Amino acid sequence: MAGGEGTRLRPLTVNRPKPMVPICNRPVMEYVLELLKRHGVDTVIVTLHYLAEEVVSYFGDGSDFGLHIIYSVEDEPLGTAGSVKKVEEYLDDTFLVVSGDALTDFDLSRVLAFHRESSSMATVTLTRVESPLEYGVVITDQDHRIVRFLEKPSWGEVFSDQVNTGIYVLEPKILDMMEPDQFYDFSGDLFPRLLKEGQPLSGYVAQGYWCDIGDLDHYRKAHQDMFAGRVLHEMPGEERARGVWLGSGSEIDPSARIESPVVIGRNCRIRAGVTVGQFTCIGDNCILEEETSLHRDILWNNVYMGRKTRSSGSIVSRQCTIKSNVTLSDGVVLGENVFVGRGALIFPQVKVWPDKNVEDGATVSMSLIWGLLAPGALFGQDGVTGLGNIEITPEFAMKLGAAYGSFLEKGSVVTTSRDAHPSTRLTNRALICGLCSVGVKVVDLQLTPAPISRYAIHNDKPAGGIHTRIHCDDARILQVQFFDSRGINIEKSMERKIENLFVRQDFRRTDLDEVGTIDFSARTLEQYLEGFTAHVDTDLVRQAGFKAVIDYSYGNASLVLPSILGKLGTEAISLNAYMDPVKAHQVQESHQTALEQLSDIVRTLKADLGIMMDLDAERLSVVDEQGHILEGNALLCMMALMVCRQGTGALVAAPITAPRILDELAVQHGGRVIRTRTDSRSLMHTATMGQGKISLAGTPRGGFIFPSFSPGFDALFAFARLLEMMAVEKKPLSELARRIPPHHMLHETVTCSWPAKAKVMRLLVEQYREREPEMVDGVRVNLDQGSLLVIPHPTRARLNIWVEAETDERAREILVECRRTLKTLEEADEDFLRPSRRDNHEPLPESESLPEERAFHFWTPGRYLGVQARSLREFLDILHYVEVASLEYHLERGDFASWLESEMRRPNLAARVRDLIPLEIRGETLREKLLQEMGPGRPS
Repeated sequence: MAGGEGTRLRPLTVNRPKPMVPICNRPVMEYVLELLKRHGVDTVIVTLHYLAEEVVSYFGDGSDFGLHIIYSVEDEPLGTAGSVKKVEEYLDDTFLVVSGDALTDFDLSRVLAFHRESSSMATVTLTRVESPLEYGVVITDQDHRIVRFLEKPSWGEVFSDQVNTGIYVLEPKILDMMEPDQFYDFSGDLFPRLLKEGQPLSGYVAQGYWCDIGDLDHYRKAHQDMFAGRVLHEMPGEERARGVWLGSGSEIDPSARIESPVVIGRNCRIRAGVTVGQFTCIGDNCILEEETSLHRDILWNNVYMGRKTRSSGSIVSRQCTIKSNVTLSDGVVLGENVFVGRGALIFPQVKVWPDKNVEDGATVSMSLIWGLLAPGALFGQDGVTGLGNIEITPEFAMKLGAAYGSFLEKGSVVTTSRDAHPSTRLTNRALICGLCSVGVKVVDLQLTPAPISRYAIHNDKPAGGIHTRIHCDDARILQVQFFDSRGINIEKSMERKIENLFVRQDFRRTDLDEVGTIDFSARTLEQYLEGFTAHVDTDLVRQAGFKAVIDYSYGNASLVLPSILGKLGTEAISLNAYMDPVKAHQVQESHQTALEQLSDIVRTLKADLGIMMDLDAERLSVVDEQGHILEGNALLCMMALMVCRQGTGALVAAPITAPRILDELAVQHGGRVIRTRTDSRSLMHTATMGQGKISLAGTPRGGFIFPSFSPGFDALFAFARLLEMMAVEKKPLSELARRIPPHHMLHETVTCSWPAKAKVMRLLVEQYREREPEMVDGVRVNLDQGSLLVIPHPTRARLNIWVEAETDERAREILVECRRTLKTLEEADEDFLRPSRRDNHEPLPESESLPEERAFHFWTPGRYLGVQARSLREFLDILHYVEVASLEYHLERGDFASWLESEMRRPNLAARVRDLIPLEIRGETLREKLLQEMGPGRPS
């Protein structure tokens, strides 16, 4: 009998019937079939109702288990006896009825022998239990004849400790007592009738183990009893050490600690520092990341647990993903396909139903049952990221490709590219399948570094592109980036539309003849090299005769850079100059050590500089001829300094997180810094919009964009331009680096609950209102001898803090004060701070931001440029690089003057701008005039 729903076992039985619940990695019904075969049974009839297909698909015809299985599926439940009546055509001799959801090792041969000796029409197998309140109590006389049934008695009705186990031996004529297709229960209907009619009904008290897996407590108990050896069934896997059963293909790091008894399934990965405490059962294909700790837990198949996760006494169903630093308290039960975000805490005894999503940093104190919680945003700051082959699976990637393709017009062309890792090859192919299925044509660039992929899109102008790679910060994470027709990351509105299509699975269907085609580009690298050499003064670099040590970090740069070095005439000493995805990430994880080794080699060989590329040739670190390491803010400042020194009025774009000293350096050499938001797309978009005006865009992480050549980060081109600028300067790098004044900057991340993040940011603005905080991205406040920047993390329950000061001591003081302030604001009541009143006629401070609906949006006739100003400072920055056609368009319409007067409350400034309209100034002269009228020092 295997038709039970297992209501008291939920959420474990929401998507599987009770007999399929695993005990030590095998369904409980498998133990029952094994017991039947052990006692000579060769044909088994299985009665099914709830989720019958789960049982049928697992056991099949029974040949894999040495049995012949016949299935009987009930559309409506017929009860324990009614289901047997339904299959009476197969029952022409004494037969055995066994519950498929109880764990037992009874000697069934003795039960059968007792039945034959008793000459009874039915024999009920009994066992003795300490607390019979949840069972059917059976009272027998001295001849083992049953005299009374008591179903789930109270203590006042407990006259025996013998309970019904649901195992019966029956004669076929008992079936004549029932009508077909009617509901009958053995204990409630049939056996009481036999007693009433005086028919022989016996009870046999069996020796051995029996446990009804009726609720979660008994489910846990069954595991403990299996570990304790109380059940005569074999454990799965091979006993590699005493009390440690290990499945085939599993790997355990030598530093992991395994405390017997435990069961570890097949193909598992137990990483360094993991603790698997005693009485823990781990299913097949599970991954436990570094320093995870389990104790008395039950994990089903295909569970992923992130780093430093702690769990004790939990049950985790199949296909669950538990991210890093999660705490699962005692008694937690997770249904199938549950996602638990980083740093979440789930309280004791909480049950989470299948397909739920627990956000990063969430605290769950009550069970999550109803409603499908919306998952976190599909897109993060840099595309779609997730654990390779766990979160980003081939089926996920195929749907993602179909969603992106459905957003585009049928027949559109999209390029795809990837890095060298086998997982990205697999994902790339799945994305291509999804794209083609909705009628999109694909040009597959195959193994191509991201800078070259962006360059190809920028030149060939397809509808967009997708680049798949292993994340530079974590070798377990896959990153799928989406590019627009310019080769830069797609905008947020497009991400939302793709995400809606993905979530709804609203994919366009195409006729057989309209399925997209797949082509391969033959000249992508050749075109890139042609454009590369056209934008670098190769003769000047060749004459300088530089000597460089280049660490390729086993990445994609080794495909391209050697051919470029020949054109530059640079003597190169190459390190790690072949592709190896595994070694590449080992280098990234020991980045500082690798840089120090590079520094030693540069000094030893007396090279002019050393360069270290990242895996996808997007970012670089530099070592000068004296072995000093230049990266982060120091490298950004040095590159900006060189650009500003070699071009009058140079514009440099940098995120708001870059140090203030960058602005000072640019101004000293006639340049200017344009500040952007922290995400990569904002920087790329600004650089692309300002093409011809903006000379360099860079980040503190070593990513550089030269908009005149390419729209995206390109470490290969940045290296070549660095050599060119060194050739112009005719000075060693160390001397240029010394021109950068010392600066002190600290970065830290603090936790902040999701519900409080917006409140904290609002109260932070109000607290520092008098200091006129900047709100380009997050909130930046200028303080005494320093500044503070707070930006909410886009996908986690955290706040990012950047502090800059004149001394390291002052920076630490500001950081400590900021931590204290943010904690106070998070815990504050809504009325903790009230907005200060401002005269409606008082001009807005230059850095104060307006709501997005009141921002100034820049257009040219018939085309939106995708750039907006929410503060006067942003407005002035954009005037430096936006298309001249946009300036002419808005001036003639009077848009500039109207916005300055109505939104910025600066009537004098608006009047001066209006006075420019009748002058009919055009081109770059107009830009200069606007900046002159609106520049610092002019009355507002």
